[in-house]
This record gives sequence, C-alpha cells and structure tokens, in this order.
Amino acid sequence: MTDEQRSLLKASKINAMDAFEFHHPLNPNSEIYLRFLGRAVGLKRIGVTIARVPPGKESFIYHAHQNEEEWVYILSGRGIAEIGDREHEVAPGDFMGFGLPQQPHHLRNPFQEDLVYLIGGESGRLDIGVFPRLGKRVIRDSESAYILDDSALQLFWSSKNASQD
Repeated sequence: MTDEQRSLLKASKINAMDAFEFHHPLNPNSEIYLRFLGRAVGLKRIGVTIARVPPGKESFIYHAHQNEEEWVYILSGRGIAEIGDREHEVAPGDFMGFGLPQQPHHLRNPFQEDLVYLIGGESGRLDIGVFPRLGKRVIRDSESAYILDDSALQLFWSSKNASQD
C-alpha cells in the first residue's frame, strides 16, 4: 500500500468499517459505536472517530481530561450536551471544543434518531480523566488504565508548597 493509499480513506471504506461497540463501565446507559478514522490512516498522536449514540443512550460519562484537548462536531441527529453545569441541545453543524483546563462534559441522546458526530483530540501517552459526579478518576498510560477514588489520593508534592530559589 502506498503512502497516498494509506492517507486517503474513501467514504465507501468508512461506511464499510465495522463499528466498535463500547459501554462505559461506570455508566449503565452508555452505548456508543465507534469507527476509528485516525487509526485507519496511521495517525498516532491525534484521534479522529465517527461516533453513533442510539436513541435513549449516552456516549461515555460526564468527565474532563487533564492533559488532552478534545472536540466534537455533530453530523446528524440531535443530542443534549452537558458542559459544566449547563445543558444545551445540539444539532448538525454544532461544534464543541474542550481546551485545557477543561470543563466537564457529556453527550446523551434522548431523541428518536441516532446521534452521529465526529470526535477528535490529542492521544498522548498519559492522561487523567476526572469523573466529578462520582468522585473518581482514571489514569491512562499508553498500555493500561487505572481507576481510583478521589478519597484515596494523597498529596505527594505541590508547587504551591515548594520553596522558591
């Protein structure tokens, strides 16, 4: 396969891709189908994915990333985006961007048709996801992910307490 063939993903091939079904382990109403476009063309540091959330289901879980920026562009259907402490109805053409520091966010589909969107962002070696409503966080490295309760965190070092040279 040439570099040109590897770099171009035609719509027919995207439509033929098997979707990866994911259910977030901390959200019993999570059901999302993912087609990893970025991986298919060899992207390693940027994720680009088409996501589909069926009616009555939710994407992942209300969360924020500490090290990775993220964005969402709605392709079809409607959904409810929770951003911070507010809810917004979103529809085709709407764009959301989550820079750092990041507002917690989440998407759900209470409507009668599939919610389909393009999602992307950084794909670094290390990220910390915060689940503020659950008092938990997940630490993900390039190999694994580890979950812990916020109550188990112990301060090891703080730049606020460090002496100035």
